[in-house]
Amino acid sequence: MVSGTPQPVSPERILQLMWGHAAPIIIHAGIHNNIFEELASGPLTIDQLHAKTGASFRGLKALLNALVGLGLLAKDTEGHYLLTSESTTFLVRKSPHYYGELFCHICEQVIPNWLGLAEIVRSGKPALHVDQAEDGAAFFERFVEALFPLNYGAANALAESLCLAQLNAPYSVLDIAAGSGVWSICIAMKSPQVRATVIDLPAVLNVTRRMLSRFGLTDRFRLVAGDMHTADFGKDYQVAILGHILHSEGEIRSRELLAKTYQALAPGGTIAIAEFLVNEERTGPPHSLIFAVNMLVHTEQGDTYSFNEIRRWLEEAGFEHVRPLEVPAPSPLILATKPSA
Repeated sequence: MVSGTPQPVSPERILQLMWGHAAPIIIHAGIHNNIFEELASGPLTIDQLHAKTGASFRGLKALLNALVGLGLLAKDTEGHYLLTSESTTFLVRKSPHYYGELFCHICEQVIPNWLGLAEIVRSGKPALHVDQAEDGAAFFERFVEALFPLNYGAANALAESLCLAQLNAPYSVLDIAAGSGVWSICIAMKSPQVRATVIDLPAVLNVTRRMLSRFGLTDRFRLVAGDMHTADFGKDYQVAILGHILHSEGEIRSRELLAKTYQALAPGGTIAIAEFLVNEERTGPPHSLIFAVNMLVHTEQGDTYSFNEIRRWLEEAGFEHVRPLEVPAPSPLILATKPSA
């Protein structure tokens, strides 16, 4: 016989959520105090780390043990702290997959703005207007380079899907609000025939130039400084990319941007869109719903959208064959084609 007595509800998940802010701040503290860099050379005791980093013994004890608790460090029986495979891959600066600057961005730029969320919800007014040039230039210049490793896997998968290795004629790419240039850089690396036009604010293009120089691609890129809504895109591109752009723009400006991109493409050209997609009911996935709150905090009209919402906008702009492309990222890319005739 099943008892009718209700089972007590555990507070464990609520308590975990209560301390959700702690993990990125702890990781940021580890980066700031060079913990991961020092341990990249090999296991060290707390005394050795104290001598190498200059951080206080008390501070190190709490921080190191918290990083062990988070699974980002290990500790052996002799008291040595060691990197894990995750921290070696993502938190050591020399790694090509270094995500450390993202934690600096979250802790130094994002979290301070989120602290006003209760009043932002009440007023509907963001803490910062990163969708406007005055605020956006300084905001994005500080962290777009950190997004390169985060988007590289998806950008490379897009480049592979275009099958460019056998090109024998020029192939033109438009990268809108390009940031680090990761999307067009990955495409350009597939063939010497690729030529790209990248558009972004002047301050952000300083980062783009640095990345192009790093990959030896400067001579195959044309940089256009300006706001994407007013800049001249040019025309007859084979591919146009909107890499995590629509979420900051809101529906009206996103639809205008898609229509403008349609005009810039050659017949038969492809648009590729990266976004944090939500499901139709807006009940998940959690990271995309949380990112919608981030847009509330940082933009006037920004949001996250479902595949079908963006599909409808694309079809209204004239695109056809709207389809997902599975990539190593939280959400698939969205591709669509401009009709050939």
